[in-house]
Amino acid sequence: MSWDAPGGAFHPASAPDYVPLAQMRQLQLERLRAVVRRAYDRVELFRRRLDERHFSPEKLTALTDIEHLPFTTKADLRDTYPFGLFASPIEDVVRVHASSGTTGKPIVVAYTRQDLEVWTSVMVRAFAACGLNRGDLLQNAYGYGLFTGGLGAHYGAEALGATVIPVSGGNTDRQIMVLKDFRVTAICCTPSYFIHLIERAAELGVRMRDLPLRVGIFGAEPWTESMRRHIEIEGGIQAFDIYGLSEIIGPGVGVECPFHHGLHIFEDHFYPEVIDPETGHAMPDGEEGELVLTTLSKQAMPMIRYRTRDITVLATEPCPCGRTVRRMGRIARRSDDMFIIRGVNVFPSQIEAALLAVEGTLPHYQILLTRHKGLDAMEVQVEVTPELFSDKIGALEGLRQRLAYAVEHILGLKVEITLAAPRSIRRSEGKAERVIDRRNLTTEVLRENPSTVSVP
Repeated sequence: MSWDAPGGAFHPASAPDYVPLAQMRQLQLERLRAVVRRAYDRVELFRRRLDERHFSPEKLTALTDIEHLPFTTKADLRDTYPFGLFASPIEDVVRVHASSGTTGKPIVVAYTRQDLEVWTSVMVRAFAACGLNRGDLLQNAYGYGLFTGGLGAHYGAEALGATVIPVSGGNTDRQIMVLKDFRVTAICCTPSYFIHLIERAAELGVRMRDLPLRVGIFGAEPWTESMRRHIEIEGGIQAFDIYGLSEIIGPGVGVECPFHHGLHIFEDHFYPEVIDPETGHAMPDGEEGELVLTTLSKQAMPMIRYRTRDITVLATEPCPCGRTVRRMGRIARRSDDMFIIRGVNVFPSQIEAALLAVEGTLPHYQILLTRHKGLDAMEVQVEVTPELFSDKIGALEGLRQRLAYAVEHILGLKVEITLAAPRSIRRSEGKAERVIDRRNLTTEVLRENPSTVSVP
């Protein structure tokens, strides 16, 4: 990374994103050997697993040797809660973040001062790839606190030289006031929350397309190309996908450039692999599989071959932007968000793509899974536009049939479609809750939702 003085202006063309391939691979090997040695010497779990494989750090002589290293999973972080995977003494740890812990013990992650500098540097590179620079006003609507999104974006934007508005999540009306009154040019939040901002702004008489806002950097949840088109048309902005996860560093693992040909991975710090999620075997570039990441420079808590459960593909062909780092396909689904209905594997992203392909629907939907007399059933509740909702029953029935056909065409499975009134599906200020699984709630009595329209 290169900086000019005074002011610290960032020169993206001099970032590691553009180094020759051979130079990058040599750097990766050096850093991989160092981080494996650090983890072996300082993390008991990793040392035990390597010893069981009879593979010492000295045997790591090529990048392909990474396949001999054990995987790390989210269960490992929970089992060693809170500090069992730390490779730095607590006096060297300057920051701790954690997940919400909604499924048990939270995932705890740690940073040394050098780790924070790395995090800031990759976020600078991410924002630069999205076209941000000094003079931009960035409204940071990611949550601050134990969640990594808010502070990760904050420090990166400040280091870039942008003006940061640390509004955090929630308080939608205030968000819209700030967007309008401060003449914000860029925003960070989840894509589903930005759609909520567009809708609420319209109710307040604010047309998002008329604001100076020009860039949205969206992450923390899967979203589709159909949702991107909706955001860009209704918001009048260019929408960028950013990728990260707390276990690796937070946001800043990868980001789109203006060509939107996948997300560039900052692979001088995060070594990517794609594996078959069933066998664990490496997949060739261009083949879809589960993303596995190894931190190459993390001190406090190195992650070796962390299984993200995110399904993607790695591309190596050159990008028109000139970056030489590898790209990964947009994360539209996870290996662990799949559910099975009557023997058919279903991903929420498949349903979203089918729904948004039909004119008259809004990008708000919910999937309800139930079980009756031992048989699984799936209902998809989808909001329709105000114009259609107030139209004749015949028009609604026609829309419902088109939606049912679109979903069946993609899944090969007939599902129940329920048309919902505008704004009847609960909005989220963070990640959208798409699937409600009530199949194990045997005593649950499902009550009719008065906000939905049942068309006979």
